Amino acid sequence: MKPWFFDPHYQQPVADTGTTPTSLVQIRAATTADLTGVVHIISESFHSQTGFWGWAFPLFRLGIYEDIRYRLTSPAPYHTCLVAVNTDASGAKDVVGTIEVSLRFSDSWTYANKRYLYLSNLAVDLNYRRHGVASSLLIGCEKVCLEWGFEDIYLHVLEDNHQARKLYYKLGYRVQEVEPPWSGFFLNRSRQLFLHKGISGDPVLI
Repeated sequence: MKPWFFDPHYQQPVADTGTTPTSLVQIRAATTADLTGVVHIISESFHSQTGFWGWAFPLFRLGIYEDIRYRLTSPAPYHTCLVAVNTDASGAKDVVGTIEVSLRFSDSWTYANKRYLYLSNLAVDLNYRRHGVASSLLIGCEKVCLEWGFEDIYLHVLEDNHQARKLYYKLGYRVQEVEPPWSGFFLNRSRQLFLHKGISGDPVLI
């Protein structure tokens, strides 16, 4: 039986252990005007342009573009893409981080028909990592969660991504379930941890 928490999309977020958000960074819902910036950050974060699969980078990028474009132009209920936007001295606004939150349904007998909010595609521009951008995006998702009337939020992280785990634990996420060892073995990667955070009242401020 496939674990109910398995997700085929980009589960491995960029680690950002900074705790002080950049003062000029604003968190808001993405628009179609942000598409190019969002695709650039996700592509650079999840796929390498060098090595054996470097030749396939344009294909990965195109697939991500179509995937994100569809979700931005055909929004589903209980789905949003948040972006972190930096305003420089000239007034130009650049997307420096992104994350998605969406409603999922469990396919496990244990959690049949369970609805839950799930975070995915957390990515931060290389030049803005360790400045609290990822933390700000996660807190933004908590606010969305409360606005939608939910009190729980979930995400995945690879077991060997210690920096990302440290960030999530600091923000109050805890392990809900662990992927079976054989799953990671056959996919040649570390196991996935399924994290949960209960939210009540105001989101955590750091």
